[in-house]
Amino acid sequence: MVKKNSKKAAPATIARNKRATFEYRFEEKMEAGISLMGWEVKSIRMGKVNLSDCYVFLKNGEAFMHGCTIIPLNTASTHVVCDPIRLKKLLLSRKELDKLAGLVERQGYSIIPISMYWRKGAWVKVEIGLGKGKKDHDKREDTKAREWQVEKARVMKKEKTRG
Repeated sequence: MVKKNSKKAAPATIARNKRATFEYRFEEKMEAGISLMGWEVKSIRMGKVNLSDCYVFLKNGEAFMHGCTIIPLNTASTHVVCDPIRLKKLLLSRKELDKLAGLVERQGYSIIPISMYWRKGAWVKVEIGLGKGKKDHDKREDTKAREWQVEKARVMKKEKTRG
């Protein structure tokens, strides 16, 4: 009898917004569902998604993602007009929406999509981050710290090969 692995599988990442972690310091992250059309899901399965220059805004008590480009496939349905940059509604609970609205309006936070991934094989989810923009000196410090980590790893690897 073969035992199945009881560990939860890591979500399969579709796309990441690499600029987001460089430009913003995130204080909180949350998962949101996303409302998609059929042709968009097919394009996402083929990896035709771009999250750079993407942001979330709140309007009439709902959250929308703007700037997410999903390139339509050539084989997409001919009777549907494919708009690659249409607004996509994010599916969040009322409690989460109220919390985001309060922080954005009163404290000047930004809501930025960090990554898009598959959850339970069929559901597309977006990880959004609530954060503030970094100043130039913060970006320089992060770059220095990252370069130091690379240099330190290089030195440690060299020492291991000698010993």
